[in-house]
Amino acid sequence: MRKLSIAIDGPAGAGKSSVSKILAARLGYAYLDTGAMYRAVTYEVLSKGIFDEIEIVLMINKIDKDAMLVFVDGEDVTPFLRTADVSAHVSWVSAMAGVRRAMVKIQRKQAEKGGIVLDGRDIGTTVLPNADVKIFLTASAHTRAIRRCMELAAAGQDVTPEGIEEDIEKRDYQDSHRAVSPLRQADDAVLLDNGDLTLEETADAIISICREKFPGFDA
Repeated sequence: MRKLSIAIDGPAGAGKSSVSKILAARLGYAYLDTGAMYRAVTYEVLSKGIFDEIEIVLMINKIDKDAMLVFVDGEDVTPFLRTADVSAHVSWVSAMAGVRRAMVKIQRKQAEKGGIVLDGRDIGTTVLPNADVKIFLTASAHTRAIRRCMELAAAGQDVTPEGIEEDIEKRDYQDSHRAVSPLRQADDAVLLDNGDLTLEETADAIISICREKFPGFDA
């Protein structure tokens, strides 16, 4: 049975992380949330007041490149990665060329053996240009804002769909116009609009795409 490397790119709020987790669980693959990695770095940058690119890269280089989970100074920072402050600064941190080079090294190390799902904004174009299957997952800014609003509200944050949609549109612009590894659909990626799909249905669609390209890969 062939172990595929699956790259899932797309804008903020498209459901990449949730779908990737479902997909990895179904296939028995590892899952690497590259967006969470950048958010963890951003959280540390804000926590320690580190704003120099060289210092940020030195911090990243201390990460265990064989670890599938990223902790910041031994602390699980997962609950803090989706805060408004981190969301407002993650594009700035992730746009640094040195930061992206350091993170890509870690991400490629994790993907060496296949049997993995990676999601982010430049997986199919920069991190894994030779990935077996590439998906560009998207939905309208309004749909993505509603999803993110529900997610943050469930976490106890006081947000409005209008404010979230404005933030998402700003993030889309920043991600697609940055000089280093901008958000874009890879030439050989399959465009999948999941605006009318559930997370489970989106995972079903991606598995179907994988089967079309590699018949019997999961038999």
